[in-house]
Amino acid sequence: MYKILKKEYLANRIWLMDIEAPRVAKHCMPGQFVIVKMDEVGERIPLTICDYDREAGIVTIVFQTVGASTERMATYEVGESFRDFVGPLGRPSDLTEEPVEELAKKKILFICGGVGTAPVYPQVKWLKEQGIEADVVIGARSQDLLILEKEMGEVAAHLYIATDDGSKGFKGNTTDMLNELVLNRGIAYDHVVAIGPMIMMKFVCLATKKLGIHTIVSMNPIMVDGTGMCGACRLQVGDEIKFACVDGPEFDGHLIDFDAAMKRQQMYKTLEGQALLAYREGLTHKGGACGGDK
Repeated sequence: MYKILKKEYLANRIWLMDIEAPRVAKHCMPGQFVIVKMDEVGERIPLTICDYDREAGIVTIVFQTVGASTERMATYEVGESFRDFVGPLGRPSDLTEEPVEELAKKKILFICGGVGTAPVYPQVKWLKEQGIEADVVIGARSQDLLILEKEMGEVAAHLYIATDDGSKGFKGNTTDMLNELVLNRGIAYDHVVAIGPMIMMKFVCLATKKLGIHTIVSMNPIMVDGTGMCGACRLQVGDEIKFACVDGPEFDGHLIDFDAAMKRQQMYKTLEGQALLAYREGLTHKGGACGGDK
């Protein structure tokens, strides 16, 4: 059993929880995710890791209530426990695998929105621990929907806030903020990481492609089962078939057909759509299985 040590409401039906999970905390890296199962009959819910403390054995998760399972998860209180907390799963951020001296040569920008702010935080924090500075843009429709602003400000070299209504920071969306930094303020970025809603990542990638900036995105929004067995997160990356949960969740954003991925995401919400996708894709519909709690 995995005890809830902290519970905090952040904004817009988004919750943060600290979970006692020593074995997971010992091995997890930025960019990876866990699968949470509340009880014996509960749904398996893949959630990206927001933070971890190896010494204390704590993993922090952030989730938004979008369906019955996450609604029920939000009713759990401090002191209660989840039945399963499996991980770490997925591949760590590519940044963690690069030599520090090479990272130091890059000007890195993270762009995040909504729940996507959570998996950005451990990456920026990890870079800071290596002595690497990175800029961060957090976007939201309005000020009251921003999350983890204080925490991100403590690890980012420069934190930029963009709100659609101008209630805080720059008035505009994250793509507008990107263009403002590069085209109007003359900041030359070498590497962008964008994590957030699919539509946000799509337009960020369209902009960075024009600007010639290498861009990584996280396809965790399309994960359902988290093991590669359901076929929900199958996607075309360039000329290859990949699965977000076993091959990612991070990929080269310029190689992804976001329109196809979003259409697939909508189809997978119905049983008829799932059956049609399985029929069309045949043996390539599924992608194998992930590992377990290591």
